[in-house]
Amino acid sequence: MGCRESAPRFRLAALPTFPRGPYHVFLTDRSETDTRRGMARPKEFEHDVVLDRAMQVFWSRGYQATSIQHLVARMGIQRGSLYATFGDKRTLFFAAIDRYDRVVTAKLLATLEHPGSGKDAIRRFFRLKVELSMEPGRPRGCLVTNSTAELASRDRGTATRVGAVLTKIESAFHRAVVRAQKAGEIDPARNPRALARFLTSSAQGLSVMAKASPGRAVLEDIVKVTLAALE
Repeated sequence: MGCRESAPRFRLAALPTFPRGPYHVFLTDRSETDTRRGMARPKEFEHDVVLDRAMQVFWSRGYQATSIQHLVARMGIQRGSLYATFGDKRTLFFAAIDRYDRVVTAKLLATLEHPGSGKDAIRRFFRLKVELSMEPGRPRGCLVTNSTAELASRDRGTATRVGAVLTKIESAFHRAVVRAQKAGEIDPARNPRALARFLTSSAQGLSVMAKASPGRAVLEDIVKVTLAALE
């Protein structure tokens, strides 16, 4: 019998390896596909930019009336990107509240922390709140106030977050009142903590009125009476 030649053997070359690391880009509705390779080329999006857009949706519509479709349409990203980056709707909502605190609340509180007259600082706070309420295209009211009214009584996560923001505002008012009392601008016999809570409540009430009756005259009347209570 003749010998059968064995089939030649070939050794496969090792595939190249690539370093692993975190990925910060996700597919969006504008992602392009390279048909030659069959691979998507994801485009980046700015995390805070799309989070700001989500914040605007929750701020204007409320939590319950906001759908995932509303969010992806406004944010300009795909559903998969939303879930991969922010989690579910509730988690994104909490991120929006935190973002609101870092951007909007911080801007207001900066007026109270400004060195100098504590009473002037309180005036600046309320004047800025009125001016922000009058900005064209800005959602009415306050995301924190809106979320408190809608969800805080039945959602512990929301109550914790909005409660933390309100506590921060009260503390800033308290420091401004104490400063004013030391400067003789407010009667030192008055309870600074009670005044701080009154001012915090007045600020939230102003947000409600800005949502229901956004006329400047209405808001300025409320501020005038609020400040008169410090005399």
